[in-house]
Amino acid sequence: MKKIWFLITLGILLNISLYSYAKEIPFTQEDRDRLIRLEEGQKALNQRINGVEKSFNQRIDDLKEEIRDMKTFMLWGYGILFGGMGILIGFVIWDRRTALAPAIKQYKELEEREEKIEKVLKELSTRDPNVKEALRHVGLL
Repeated sequence: MKKIWFLITLGILLNISLYSYAKEIPFTQEDRDRLIRLEEGQKALNQRINGVEKSFNQRIDDLKEEIRDMKTFMLWGYGILFGGMGILIGFVIWDRRTALAPAIKQYKELEEREEKIEKVLKELSTRDPNVKEALRHVGLL
C-alpha cells in the first residue's frame, strides 16, 4: 500500500513539474521596456556608486595626509622638548661646576694652610715641651 501511494505521489509531482516547464512565458513589449528601464537604472546606480567610491577614497587620502602631518608635528614637538631638556641639563651641570670651583679652590688653600700650621707646630714641639704636651692632648702627636 505504501508503494502505491508513493508511486501515485511521484507521478503527480512529475506531471506538475513537466507541465510547468512546458508552459511558455510570453515576452511582451512591456516586459522589454521594463528590462531596458531596469538596465538604465542599474547603470545610473553603478555611476552613483562609483562617484561615492571616488569621494570616499578622496576622503581617506585626505585623512591619511592629515595623520601624516600630525605625526610630523608630534615628532618636531618631541624633538624640541627633549632638546630643550638636554640644554637645561647641560646648563645645570655647567652652572654647578662654575659655582663650586671657587669653593673647591678655597678648600684646597685652607688644607694647605692647615698642613703648614701643623708642620710648624710639630717643629715647635721639638723645642718646647709645653707645646708638645698640648699637641699630644689634642691628638696631633
